[in-house]
Amino acid sequence: MAPINDKPFLEFIFEYLKKQGIKEVILAVSYKYEVIKEYFKDEFLGIKIKYSIEKEPLGTGGAIKEALKFIKNEAYVLNGDTFFDIDLSKLKLNRSKICLALKQMNDFDRYGTVNVNEQGFVISFEEKIFKNQGLINGGIYFLNKDIFKDFALQEKFSFEEFLQENYEKLKARACIFDDYFIDIGVPEDYRFFYNSQV
Repeated sequence: MAPINDKPFLEFIFEYLKKQGIKEVILAVSYKYEVIKEYFKDEFLGIKIKYSIEKEPLGTGGAIKEALKFIKNEAYVLNGDTFFDIDLSKLKLNRSKICLALKQMNDFDRYGTVNVNEQGFVISFEEKIFKNQGLINGGIYFLNKDIFKDFALQEKFSFEEFLQENYEKLKARACIFDDYFIDIGVPEDYRFFYNSQV
């Protein structure tokens, strides 16, 4: 519930989802989820909300796996601390289990990069080092409900590590965007976004 001028950051994400035509959201929540539920209730901006509540921290992967129990087919998954103003309809599976939204970046060292071939398939991930240019994971995914079906996973696991270890088996695709991106987990990004909303 990071505040941005009296609005929680999550509210900006809901405003974005409304513009994208999203009708229902599953919020994966844990610690102090009551604060979130009290603010957003069971509907916000006309979007119906269900809560996938972690009794114990499950990591990003475990949280997504639990939330997918509410889903029938495919779903968009968004990080709660990034804002990436893309057109969600451009993310396509095309027989893959997942499609990642990637952001074109220049002169950066705080993100790992994702490499993609000419057919749009993910071919490798690289650790954080300074890059003059590259593609980073924008924190938005379009995935199939059964993405975890063929894997023996712990209850608690990292979704990012799962992707890095299994992108070939998942036939992971990617779509590249150059839209507005902010990561409020980075202090200078948080300040920039805060000041831009004044």
